[in-house]
Amino acid sequence: MELLDVFAVVVEQVSLNKASQLLNISQPALSRKIMKLEEDLGVELFIRKGKRLELTKVGQICYDHAIELRHLERKFKQTIQMYKAAGSHSSITIGASLTTLQATLPDLITDYLQEYPLTEIKLLTGKTHEIVTMVKENKVDIGVVASLINASSLHCEPLFDDHLCLVLPLGHPFIDRTTITMKDLNELPMILFSKGTWYRILMDELFHRYTIFPNVQMEIDSFEAIIRLVSTCKTATLLPKSYLREDLIRNNELILRQLAELEQTKRTTSLIYSDHTSDNPEAMKFINQAVTCFAKHH
Repeated sequence: MELLDVFAVVVEQVSLNKASQLLNISQPALSRKIMKLEEDLGVELFIRKGKRLELTKVGQICYDHAIELRHLERKFKQTIQMYKAAGSHSSITIGASLTTLQATLPDLITDYLQEYPLTEIKLLTGKTHEIVTMVKENKVDIGVVASLINASSLHCEPLFDDHLCLVLPLGHPFIDRTTITMKDLNELPMILFSKGTWYRILMDELFHRYTIFPNVQMEIDSFEAIIRLVSTCKTATLLPKSYLREDLIRNNELILRQLAELEQTKRTTSLIYSDHTSDNPEAMKFINQAVTCFAKHH
């Protein structure tokens, strides 16, 4: 998020010098941040022509995504401030991996706030093992992770099972194939999640199991960025079925292909919490409502 915010300021100021003054950091430090973002995304965001910076096509996509995230964060903070102003004193702190934050948590929070609109909800993000540690150390009341957690000190409530799907842009040569297997993914140009994320670990295990070596062109930790880049770059990706809503597929002109090997490899999204959480009635309401909701729909 921080690097994307910095990147957006550079785009808007059309100058590293002006952006560094606005951000109150040195120009070399700002250049390093932009280079770090390009390295993380695996793409070139700017074409440097002397002192001028021109956005690349992928750079424009990343800028659009940064603005979208900025608006979402502002709207979220405004909503929280509104609930605080209404005199709410109850709160829940939730820890979530980035993938569950994008795919699962928004619906859970929306449903809960419709029922209990004056609850203050705080969010912390991290990788799955970091969320587990946060719950154990009572830094969060609830963890939402794309995994089943078996730890004696924690309670784990499974919400739903999920599997990965092959996602292709219109015009991709694989669309007309009658069947596609894991073997077909060998050397296939793909955009994948960043290393260390739970979904990437699952993908790498699958690739190892079937001796697959995909041509990984980009590694990104944002669902939205992957979806947009798949369409733009005409490459394939693997994404969880739970995220791939019909409107998202239709609006981005994508095609889903089910692979038997992927359908047989499921992961479970779960809520995790400690005994400490039972002292927070609001958190227990959230857990019970989430479990009940998914029991009805799955």
